[in-house]
Amino acid sequence: LKTGFLKWKPDYDSAATEYGKAAVAFKNAKQFDQAREACLREAEAHENNKAYLFIAIPHSSIPLPVALQEMQRLPEAVQLIEKASMMYLENGTPDTAAIALERAGKLIENVSPEKAVQLYQQAASVFENEERLRQALEMLGKASRLLVRGRRLDEAALSLQKEKSIYKEIENYPTCYKKTIAQVLVHLHRNDYVAAERCVRESYSIPGFNGSEDCTALEQLLEGYDQQDQDQVSEVCNLPLFKYMDNDYAKLGLTLVVPGGGIKKKSPNAAQDKTRGPAAVGSHAEEEEDEYSGGLC
Repeated sequence: LKTGFLKWKPDYDSAATEYGKAAVAFKNAKQFDQAREACLREAEAHENNKAYLFIAIPHSSIPLPVALQEMQRLPEAVQLIEKASMMYLENGTPDTAAIALERAGKLIENVSPEKAVQLYQQAASVFENEERLRQALEMLGKASRLLVRGRRLDEAALSLQKEKSIYKEIENYPTCYKKTIAQVLVHLHRNDYVAAERCVRESYSIPGFNGSEDCTALEQLLEGYDQQDQDQVSEVCNLPLFKYMDNDYAKLGLTLVVPGGGIKKKSPNAAQDKTRGPAAVGSHAEEEEDEYSGGLC
């Protein structure tokens, strides 16, 4: 950066390279404050060199986020990565922008799930605009699971519907069935039986859904829920089809309780008969017959 009699202009390009090397060295030496400073100086050198695309690199590369993470300054790291992603978008590299947003989401997921959901959804939008639907689905899946984990069920239902629509678009029908199960569980936890039933009914248009194992299980689940039969609901939710879903959805199944319902109660007489044994049951039945043998009057 120094100038002299034979060097009139600073060499910003070389300076940026050296600052980048310094940042990595400081990170490896666990001198995180100096690593952060070197990254910012690298970005400044790129800016002075009018290399606008490269300004984003120090903000999203490994040394700076790691340094800020170690310094317990995650919000600042995420802010810088978001800034980098905007630069990538402006300079025509949307894929790199989406990858940066995903990295920021992973970084902040355990500290601020709400922010992570936002970042994953932004990354999904970028991937979708680039018609990279599988990557978009991966991001939407992460967002949906975080929303369920945070009990933001209204938003989770919308996110799952978005996933299901894209899976249907790329003709991945078996995964559509799984997303329908997740949707139904979310709707039932929202106490919205009508939405859950409508979700299954709409899925009949998906090739192969009607008559599938998933469809049969969902129909049994809705029947049990409608009849307030906790036994039937629990039995369905303990099927391998439900238990081996992603953990967040499997937990929804295992914790599903029918409002106002419960395990069907047996009559007191039936409970007594069970304890008395077969002979007592026979005598009890005879007594009942004798009681009404002369007619109701």
